[in-house]
Amino acid sequence: MSTPPATAGAPTTPETLTLAGGCFWCTEAVFSELRGVRSVLPGYAGGTVRDPSYEQVCTGRTGHAEAVQIEFDPQTISLHDLLGIFFTTHDPTTKNRQGGDVGTQYRSAVFYRTPAQKSTAEAVVAEIAEAKVYRHPIVTEIVPFTVFYPAEEYHRRYFERNPERGYCQMIIAPKVSKFRKQYSAQLRSA
Repeated sequence: MSTPPATAGAPTTPETLTLAGGCFWCTEAVFSELRGVRSVLPGYAGGTVRDPSYEQVCTGRTGHAEAVQIEFDPQTISLHDLLGIFFTTHDPTTKNRQGGDVGTQYRSAVFYRTPAQKSTAEAVVAEIAEAKVYRHPIVTEIVPFTVFYPAEEYHRRYFERNPERGYCQMIIAPKVSKFRKQYSAQLRSA
């Protein structure tokens, strides 16, 4: 599932992608390690409440999903590859949950900004379905981007800053370890 990046030597214009794949601490930890990713910001997308707090989002009544906003260099890592990583580092077949995290705030979603992002997301879903990666159908929402609200400062780089916390050790660390093995060639240190 690898697509070559844009032509070498062309001007570098960063692209932004917003994804929701359950807990944003996990999603941020994974995407922050990829070569070509310039920044990953946890926050909230897809809801109706203006500038919600974490506590509001956790109620499941704002309509927001915990999401990350990824700024990346498409010359270094393609949109197709980022989406392939997204769909294989969380369970896109469970509606409104990831493991023990349950609620609409933990749904799987691609908030596309352009027709190209939408069509690439649809193509990656089709490829994964054809390859029978999962036993159940993918239920990830592919919906237009409206607005992204950055999460509170204490959520940023959460795994990096809190490796001793129970959630980090039991949930995030094993996920990141598996990710590092599967995508070692695409890591910053590779």
